[in-house]
Amino acid sequence: MSAEFDTVAEWTADVAVELGPDHHVPAGCRGSGSPAALDWLVERLDLASGETLVDCGAGVGGPAAYAAQRTEVRPLLVEPEAGACRAARTLFAHPVVRADAAALPVADGSVDAAWALGVLCTTEAQLELLRELLRVTRTPGRIGLLVLVAAEPLGEAEVPEGNHFPTMDAFHRLVDEAGLRVDEACGTDQLDPVPGEWSRRVDAVTAELTARHGDDRAWQQAERQSDLIGELIADGRISAELFSLRRRR
Repeated sequence: MSAEFDTVAEWTADVAVELGPDHHVPAGCRGSGSPAALDWLVERLDLASGETLVDCGAGVGGPAAYAAQRTEVRPLLVEPEAGACRAARTLFAHPVVRADAAALPVADGSVDAAWALGVLCTTEAQLELLRELLRVTRTPGRIGLLVLVAAEPLGEAEVPEGNHFPTMDAFHRLVDEAGLRVDEACGTDQLDPVPGEWSRRVDAVTAELTARHGDDRAWQQAERQSDLIGELIADGRISAELFSLRRRR
């Protein structure tokens, strides 16, 4: 996990800078959101110009930058890994804070919306994360999630290091306990495919990273982690799900 979100994050930013500005957002979204998924979240959260969006576990910052380009929302990136914070500052002009998702350095009810993309399933503090997202957002609590959900409980040996995939039932219990409700949900397999030009830019970044760092242990660890998750998705053991949440009345 540290390899992917620290070391490889900085390498990704270096490559994207060299390939040019049109590669920045696709590079920053590697593994954390396709255009269709981000569009779905932007629309369901009703993001608008001038509003504030906390991206919790922001990684390199691509999804927040995508939202800002589309809606002129004002993102605040919160990310625990130092390398990813530096990478986000390199690629995008949005404020970045190094902090843990379960303890956001944000005042109560001070932002319009928040999202966490692929983050809930990387922490054991899942309830704390959801409560923090609710705490910092103004009523009605516009919160978006991308979650890897297990079809059934997985054995410890089957789960990639650092991941904690909830079942759908467990996820809904967490949401309820956090004081939230699911307003709308969608499996990413129901969305439009990734545009060809976006894919080509992501592939160009990946190819350059492989050429430069293919022999590095950090790159190999990150790729192995990605491969394991891909295998679980292909086997139907886990699925990528989008959720639009609101404060439970």
